[in-house]
Amino acid sequence: MRRLKNLIEIAEIMANLNDPQIIEGFLQCILTPTELKKIATRWEIVKMLHQGVSQRKIAEDLHLSLCNITRGSRELKKRNSPLKKVINHLYTN
Repeated sequence: MRRLKNLIEIAEIMANLNDPQIIEGFLQCILTPTELKKIATRWEIVKMLHQGVSQRKIAEDLHLSLCNITRGSRELKKRNSPLKKVINHLYTN
């Protein structure tokens, strides 16, 4: 319960910040370099999937296993996926 409360608090703070540099700095302060790399890679996977790039091509281009890509693909197929809402927002603005 405490972890969920902290996650909600972080989400609210980030939602109220209008400065990408502060958000990036914040993420760099609380995440390890490995965690930052994983998040950036997951985001790249989702963008490529949204653009219609095949899972096999993404795996080849990013030197990843198909298992790493399947998670993002499944999430984008869900009807009310928050990830899908975010990626659609990115490409409609």
